[in-house]
Amino acid sequence: MRLPKQERLGRASRRRDVMELLVIVLNKVDLLNDLLSVLVEAGITRATVFDSEGMGHHLAYEVPIFAGLRKMLGEAGAHNKTILSLIEDEKLVAELKKLLKEVKIDFTQSGTGIMFTVPVGNVTKPEDESLEK
Repeated sequence: MRLPKQERLGRASRRRDVMELLVIVLNKVDLLNDLLSVLVEAGITRATVFDSEGMGHHLAYEVPIFAGLRKMLGEAGAHNKTILSLIEDEKLVAELKKLLKEVKIDFTQSGTGIMFTVPVGNVTKPEDESLEK
């Protein structure tokens, strides 16, 4: 049974108000296991983790015209981990920030990485599947 258009639109806009994409680029990859544990403790149990590298490093080591950047960049911080997770409840991000402070993972410190959320306007997934479980 298909819902009337107005009800579908109302339901979609409510979801859109709270749906966020959590993005974490972790430069200190030795913190990955601790960070993943904190995510689970905060209630964020579904995420994608992948290897990544900064554009400057890639250019310096893969594009010959930018080889001069190697001296400036060095090998430190060559690779990092990127974590993506869709969040349905914004309270989970607040809990995550609190727990990160407790375990002393501080994204305000130089070299740790960056963490941010962006609003998500559309998600296609099975209706009965939660993003956090």
